[in-house]
Amino acid sequence: MAAVSGVISVATLASFGVSSSTIVARCKPGGPWRRLLPGVVQLTNGYPTPRQRVVAALTYCGDDALLTGRAALREYGFGEEAGEVHVLLPDRRRKQSTSLVRVERTTRLPVPVNRSGLPCAPIPRAVLDAARLCVTLDSARALIASVVQRRAVTAAELAVELEEGSVRGSALPRIVVEEMDANVHSVPEAVARKIWQSTGLPEMVFNRPIRTSNGVFLAQPDGWIDSVGLAWEIDSVDWHATPELYAATVERRTRMQDQLIVVLVTIPRMVYSDPSAVSASLRAHFALAAQRPRPPVIMDPERRATG
Repeated sequence: MAAVSGVISVATLASFGVSSSTIVARCKPGGPWRRLLPGVVQLTNGYPTPRQRVVAALTYCGDDALLTGRAALREYGFGEEAGEVHVLLPDRRRKQSTSLVRVERTTRLPVPVNRSGLPCAPIPRAVLDAARLCVTLDSARALIASVVQRRAVTAAELAVELEEGSVRGSALPRIVVEEMDANVHSVPEAVARKIWQSTGLPEMVFNRPIRTSNGVFLAQPDGWIDSVGLAWEIDSVDWHATPELYAATVERRTRMQDQLIVVLVTIPRMVYSDPSAVSASLRAHFALAAQRPRPPVIMDPERRATG
């Protein structure tokens, strides 16, 4: 029978001669089958697997449907099962959303990418379709950063998709893409960047390699004010889960301090719970760095972040 992952349409069952009364009887409580969506049946009565849920959603929506958002990202290896299956359809179609399926009609239906037999939106589109549904800036940051950090998509690719796509729901993703363009890599770094912007201090760049005067790599601090040679590290106990990681952190900071770089260490909890204290500490360390001659270190000449 032409079922996919144990999921089949009622129309296909009918084409094999299965009567509507038989389908209804088999899908009753305690029966051997389960109706997942209008016109879509699971040929077992257990709770559907994530694979069966997405197959059911695509079967319900038709041959020209494709996965996007978190449903597509899961097929790319990002995240766990989402509560609903986000599906794109051509604008001319009139399928309705259900408790299982979020149907989004679009005039920009992308060319699908086959992922284990399932048609998916390309990663830039899938990421932004998911981010447009985020209700907080931090959740959008975490979602987008999780994909960018694994180099599955770039900030530039996301920026292109943003410009070509719908403006609906794009406010939060635009903020995050701007932060990514400034080389901010994580949610705590993004919050820290906002704190720096409020201080009125000179330009800070993020995740920029710093070298000695003869070109030897020193470190890549989270934040760097080049005018005075101030490094800002957004620390995390997660980074010190092993003695090796802890030793690497200490060695990196020692290398910077040996070059007379002033290093400010802030734990992520502080940027959320007491941003005013972090701001004051940042100003104080800047003043300390400004009191001595700038150390003879070199910042890699990459794209510069803007405030």
